[in-house]
Amino acid sequence: ALDPFLPCLFQPQHVSKSLGSLVADAGLIQLRIAETEKYAHVTYFFNGGGETVFAGEERVLVPSPRVATYDLQPEMSAGKVTDKLVAAIKDHHFDLVICNFANPDMVGHTGIFAAALKAVETVDQCLGRIADAVADAGGYLVVTADHGNIESMRDPITGEAHTAHTTNPVPLVIVNAPVERALRAGGLADLAPTLLDLLKLPQPDEMTGQSLLSSREQ
Repeated sequence: ALDPFLPCLFQPQHVSKSLGSLVADAGLIQLRIAETEKYAHVTYFFNGGGETVFAGEERVLVPSPRVATYDLQPEMSAGKVTDKLVAAIKDHHFDLVICNFANPDMVGHTGIFAAALKAVETVDQCLGRIADAVADAGGYLVVTADHGNIESMRDPITGEAHTAHTTNPVPLVIVNAPVERALRAGGLADLAPTLLDLLKLPQPDEMTGQSLLSSREQ
């Protein structure tokens, strides 16, 4: 009823000192890579809802398959994304790579369990390839998500297909993490501080989270 009188409830939030801007300000080179369905998530959204491409920020867009629904091709373009990502890692050109695999979310939305299994299997194989490349390059691999979906394909009460996002806790895995550091529990606000920690860059006051890596003595 108040719609005609309230153009918005909250003013748009201006994001300053984002991870991408800090990496650029440090003179480092970063890559954003995803297929079509998640390309905006590693570019526009990751940059705080801005269209700015930071200095030293390169982008790779891999077309998503043209199918009616992704249960018909649950592998999507994950293999092609991984091919380009592994090649980029082996080039030793980038200091930070941000990648989003679309399969667990997009195939999860279909509610087709067999397709979900194939989607997860595909991403698992891709992560294995990436982990090997990162290890060979002497880098770190951080794997996480910002919401659940594919882990819940059936409504436990109705028994019907579950096709929506979930608010379940998500895992965070750091491959090749510094042996002198321990991983603590935390939340999404802690991810950027953790990456800054791994990159040995200072954390600005604007970031209210804390690195998920602590010394083992603590």
